[in-house]
Amino acid sequence: MTQKALSIDPVDEADQLRVNVYRLLARLLREPADDALLALLSQMTGDGSELGQAITDLSSVASTIGLEASRDEYNVLFIGLGRGILTPFGSYYLTGFMHEKPLARLRNDMRPLGIARSDDVKDPEDHIAALMEMMAGLIDGSFGAAQPVSVQKTFFDSHVGSWAPHFFKDLEACSSARFYKPVGRIGGLFMAIEEGAFEM
Repeated sequence: MTQKALSIDPVDEADQLRVNVYRLLARLLREPADDALLALLSQMTGDGSELGQAITDLSSVASTIGLEASRDEYNVLFIGLGRGILTPFGSYYLTGFMHEKPLARLRNDMRPLGIARSDDVKDPEDHIAALMEMMAGLIDGSFGAAQPVSVQKTFFDSHVGSWAPHFFKDLEACSSARFYKPVGRIGGLFMAIEEGAFEM
């Protein structure tokens, strides 16, 4: 995603933690891991919460899986020969097809928020990684201004909460996932936390 008018507003500690999780998920799901990411993940530690335990599990796998195995797993899950085991796009999850009405609605909602697809990105905007980046940007002001919780909630409900929890559940349950199993767990738990917080 491009940042049309970069003017990042300061965010409080709780919101910064949200941004960090969204950006972590975005990086994990955008492309295969590299050595730097595996090294960073292997140093992470979680607390005693369910989410913290999932982070600890991801750290443990990252420290043992190796670069080639993590890349192979990414390709099997999301790329495949014609298509991966999982199709990480909102339109596909909501309609069974790519480039459908959910994508058009997303594009319509992106424009007034100052969000646009980068010219070097080939995937449609409803890729799970792009949506994680969008949520982070709405919180921390990466797209021009930090958006109020009401705007975050509307965007989340319309474009993330409607399908991402199912995607993360499928990822966690996928028999081909070792490195990405705790990623699915982190995503699923975080989506539930976000949904609960937005309802308060």
